[in-house]
Amino acid sequence: MITEFTPYQSLAGGVLIGTASVLLMLTLGRIMGATGILAGFFRPMSLEDWTWRAALLAGMVTAPVLMLAVSGQMPPIQVPISKTMMIVGGFIVGLGVTFGSGCTSGHGVCGMARLSPRSIAATITFMIFTAATVYVVRHVFGG
Repeated sequence: MITEFTPYQSLAGGVLIGTASVLLMLTLGRIMGATGILAGFFRPMSLEDWTWRAALLAGMVTAPVLMLAVSGQMPPIQVPISKTMMIVGGFIVGLGVTFGSGCTSGHGVCGMARLSPRSIAATITFMIFTAATVYVVRHVFGG
């Protein structure tokens, strides 16, 4: 498995995520945690709550279509694992989000920026397990 290093695209993506997080906090006073936004979309507290969540999720879903309109091609998506492994991985991530009270975007982007001790601990845990997973997949299983 080859991992492409894309510093400019990664920097641009990080700037966009950071800007969106700050704007969401400034305009609505909300934290941009993707799983919390998705959960609140299905269980909104009010119509206004559902509306901003729907708009944000629509932006996430339509971004590839915008890329197609601008560049004439869809972004390439390569998934080097089976659908079964994706489902198992999704289940594990869901458990982690539940027990960790948030996801990487909520803790890593917003919580770290607010110097939240819980988010700092969660982000360190994410990074340790990410490194361990990459090591096991690449060097133990030979992926």
